[in-house]
Amino acid sequence: MTEYTPLLPSNVHHPHLTLFPTMALIINKMIGTGIFSTPSLILSLSGSIGLSLVLWVIGALVTFSGLSVYLEFGLAMPVNGGEKNYLQRVYRSPRGLVESIYAFQIVLLGFSSGNSYAFGRYLLFALGKHEVSEWLNRLVGCAVITVVIWLHIRHPYHGTRVFTVLGFIKVMILLLVVMLGLLVLTGFITLEDTAPNDNFKDIWSGSMTNNGYNVSVALLQVIYSFKGWENANYVLSEIKDPHRTLKIAAPLSVAIAALFYLLVILSYYLVIPSQEIKDSGVLIAGIYFRKIFGDTFSSRVLPLFISISNLGNVLAVSFSHARINRELALENLIPFAKCFSNLNYSLLLHWAVTVIVLVAPPNGDIYQLVINLYSYPGTWINALVAGGLIYLHFNREKEHWGNTDWRSHWTVCLVFLVSNLFLALFPFVPPPQSYDSGSYPYYLFPVTGCSVLLMGALYWCAMHRLSV
Repeated sequence: MTEYTPLLPSNVHHPHLTLFPTMALIINKMIGTGIFSTPSLILSLSGSIGLSLVLWVIGALVTFSGLSVYLEFGLAMPVNGGEKNYLQRVYRSPRGLVESIYAFQIVLLGFSSGNSYAFGRYLLFALGKHEVSEWLNRLVGCAVITVVIWLHIRHPYHGTRVFTVLGFIKVMILLLVVMLGLLVLTGFITLEDTAPNDNFKDIWSGSMTNNGYNVSVALLQVIYSFKGWENANYVLSEIKDPHRTLKIAAPLSVAIAALFYLLVILSYYLVIPSQEIKDSGVLIAGIYFRKIFGDTFSSRVLPLFISISNLGNVLAVSFSHARINRELALENLIPFAKCFSNLNYSLLLHWAVTVIVLVAPPNGDIYQLVINLYSYPGTWINALVAGGLIYLHFNREKEHWGNTDWRSHWTVCLVFLVSNLFLALFPFVPPPQSYDSGSYPYYLFPVTGCSVLLMGALYWCAMHRLSV
């Protein structure tokens, strides 16, 4: 194995992110589409209130195990790049292969399409458009990513300020959802057609415990909802005092998001009948507000706030992923590297991929396809990162590893590794005939995800041949 050379911050970075902007980066990515849109999918796939809650708790535990792994790596290598650096640290031979695989995954599938699409749905819902053309929704999604990229290019300082403010607004929105649920539970708000505890009379009724495929896909959806805890790791060179800031910002942000997630899910279940939740699609939060306020001005304003939450996610993801694109270009790991080593062109690359993913799929359940395409390939990368840290733990002297501000127990790494291997392999299992795979074949997202990873390996082979 080749010798490892420690990474140093590049002079193109200017540390300017303090504690609250760093927390906003994480919270904005975590609290995006997921908690306002995926609970209906998860309940439909799990079948029961009880099993869906168990999956949300498992998702939180997997998230904290992953956070621990990324904290150890991030504090040992506080520079931009995230997983690229961690994979380079462990998988040093053949040189550049694993980085090339990662580069294609993060560039081609690290898009903002899911939240751009959900922004359009909630914005149109807030405007009273409950039944809209699929292509109108996609057009609004394309418009929002265009505005966001323009803001980051022309007014980068204001872009940072905006997503910091939106991170605070998101927490307030979740607090509002929870408070409304509490008022329903205590009787201060009465619902005309639903008793607050109807869904909790038999929480295990309908559980899909004999359908491993449904449960695994539901867990994948839960993991997607928690995605974002790693966002600060991508831009550590731009964080002031990253050792102190990351140790505070990351655990605190994840704890806030996880706690609110569980409370918001319980609030949904208190207000909306289970069958109506299953039928609600990505509009569950809009229906929640309509149940409480009726078809009034308030029921439209609150979905507008949720669309703003989606906007915060798009701002934070485009901010961090454009910087990953630049890091990959600086190391010549992607085509047209000289062009994309400029941050503005890296932002435009993120815009182009997001727009293509929004407009390319044919008519169908694009939302579920997009979130699966976004989250699935990351399970392979997470498994490689977790396996790499386990290797470093058992080879500390040989690898000169251990002088870090954070240390994950190997069992925590193992939990993260096993959970991601499960999520990576199980989607290839053919579903039972009774399973409704929607508008697209069940194998589409795992095959597409693995194909993109393979493209990275083939690109490395081509470049390796040319350099010989």
